[in-house]
Amino acid sequence: MLKPAHAVRIPMRIALKSALVTFSLLLAIDARAQIPNLATCTRSANLLACVDANGNAYSVNTVGSTIYLRGFERVGKRYWAQTNSRYGQLTFFTGIASDGEAWVGYNRRVGWTTINRFSSSGGSSARFTCSRISGC
Repeated sequence: MLKPAHAVRIPMRIALKSALVTFSLLLAIDARAQIPNLATCTRSANLLACVDANGNAYSVNTVGSTIYLRGFERVGKRYWAQTNSRYGQLTFFTGIASDGEAWVGYNRRVGWTTINRFSSSGGSSARFTCSRISGC
C-alpha cells in the first residue's frame, strides 16, 4: 500500500536538512584549512615579539624614529638584525645575518608612491616602486 505524501515529505526534509548541514560543515572545515597560520605575538608599548607556525621568530622595537628588528629564520637556521632610521619621508636600513650576509637600502615616500632600493652582500639588489593604488 502507498504511503500518504506528507508521510514521505517529513523524513525527506530531515534527510535534506542533515545533508545540507553536513555539506555546510565540510565547506567550513575546508575553508578553515585554507586560512594560513598567522604569527602569535606579544606586545608592549614599543616592543612587538612574534613567532609564526613555521618556527620563525622576530621582534620589532621602536625608539623615536628608529626601528630595531631582530629575528630567527628556522629554515636557514640563521639569526638576523636590521636597523631602520627615518628622516622625514626617507628611511634608511642596514642589516646583518649570522651567516655573514649584510644588506643596505632605503625607502622614499613621494605622495602615495614608495621608491625602494636595496643591495646585499649575497649579490641581490633591486630597485622597485610601489603605489598604494596599484601595488608594487
